[in-house]
Amino acid sequence: KQWNCPSRGHLSSRTARSEEDRDTLWDAWGSWSECSRTCGGGASYSLRRCLSSKTCEGQNIKYRTCSNVDCPPDAGDFRAQQCLAHADVPYQGLFHEWLPVYNDPDNPCALKCKAKGLGLVVELAPKVLDGTRCYTESLDMCISGVCQIVGCDHELGSTTKEDNCGVCNGDGSSCRLVRGHYKSQHASGKSKDTVVIVPYKSRHVRLVLKGPDHLYLESKTLQGAKGELVFDASGQYHLENTTLDFQKLSDKEILRITGPLGADFTVKFSSGADSVIQYIYYQPIIHRWRETDFFPCSVTCGGGYQLTSAECFDIRSGRVVVDQYCHFYPENVKPKPKLQECNMEPCMAGDGYKLFLPYDLYHPLPRWESSPWTACSTSCGGGIQSRSVSCVEEDMQGTITATDEWKCLYSPKTAILQPCNTFDCPTWLAQEWSPCTVTCGQGLRYRVVLCIDHRGLHAGGCNPTTKPHIKEECLVTVPCYKSIDTLPVEAKPVWRKQAIELEEDIRVTEEPT
Repeated sequence: KQWNCPSRGHLSSRTARSEEDRDTLWDAWGSWSECSRTCGGGASYSLRRCLSSKTCEGQNIKYRTCSNVDCPPDAGDFRAQQCLAHADVPYQGLFHEWLPVYNDPDNPCALKCKAKGLGLVVELAPKVLDGTRCYTESLDMCISGVCQIVGCDHELGSTTKEDNCGVCNGDGSSCRLVRGHYKSQHASGKSKDTVVIVPYKSRHVRLVLKGPDHLYLESKTLQGAKGELVFDASGQYHLENTTLDFQKLSDKEILRITGPLGADFTVKFSSGADSVIQYIYYQPIIHRWRETDFFPCSVTCGGGYQLTSAECFDIRSGRVVVDQYCHFYPENVKPKPKLQECNMEPCMAGDGYKLFLPYDLYHPLPRWESSPWTACSTSCGGGIQSRSVSCVEEDMQGTITATDEWKCLYSPKTAILQPCNTFDCPTWLAQEWSPCTVTCGQGLRYRVVLCIDHRGLHAGGCNPTTKPHIKEECLVTVPCYKSIDTLPVEAKPVWRKQAIELEEDIRVTEEPT
């Protein structure tokens, strides 16, 4: 018996139809409402109506973020504005200036405020206005009294986050981690010590002072304006559009700045005792590569090319600087040039149109051309050889001419230096000493000394001044006795002649390469 089973395709189409049937019970989504804020990130909603006499599945409202632009520096905090709006409403018969309570772990979307100068904390509204941040160091926002996740791409429900450099979904390559410590040295007679200068746009600054000293800050903007901040108690401070969280404990002081810093901050402290400060922050790489627009086309007609380049850009001053500034940072990778065709229209000639050929045949791309390698600087032991490399163009007639280097930067420049003759130089190899030439008393002994190359072969090229000697005196501690009839017998070994012959220079035709 055969069974007819529905295929996977049938199941998916049936699911799609059921979802479509469910959506047909709803009217179309309405237009988006006006944004709840004009800056700083707000919320907008859209509504739809259920067309069924029964209950429709799904939501009749959806939200999106809006007005995702920074507010002016003097605009103030959105939650603080809502607290301040209750200043003209009496509470228990009294008027108060209300300050915001931030980062409530139990209900971050309720409007809790505290009376200035008093310990009185009151929930003035069950819900903050849509678009209010749930927490001070997060983009998550309150919508209809519920904290909604917001990514750095300003999309509701997105989990995309900024890297430590403040780049959304970045890889952390646009800043570098700086950490260190400083110990006060009052023996030098200083009453005020400079700990560190944290540059403009730095992020995630954390300083911990251990000891009886006290922290304070000096600021200097890019325009030269100076400021100063003294911390007299725990709390939140503001300097140059930057929020600082300061905590004063019995044995230490802690300063946290999320950033980015609105100026250069110089951290100092003053006291009459020794203290240690530890600090850490992420410093922006202020000189970065920036891709240029395309250069003018290489020809006015007939098919040419144009390239982009990269220039070193100072993010503080907004000016282009010399490339060496960008090369200072190993994290900086210069972008490769982009190449595109241009002016592909045929050229007009006196006898009519010139024949238009495919781009790569009609106008070949510039290329790197290199000269032959020079001779190696050494014959052995590792040397260097060089060559010249230049950017050239070739026209239709095959004539090659030098041109600007930027035209060839779409491909890596070939090497102009390379190592050569990296093998070891020949060395002297001394063999074992022979027996002494006499059987008693004082005589001589010999050995064979060879010049051995990197292949283990007997060759030339060794330094004659370092050659080990091939003979030396020897003493046989056996007494010699002279006979009336015979003279002392001297050994006459064959290897003596061999050693003397090898002493002569051996000319080798093969030189090391």
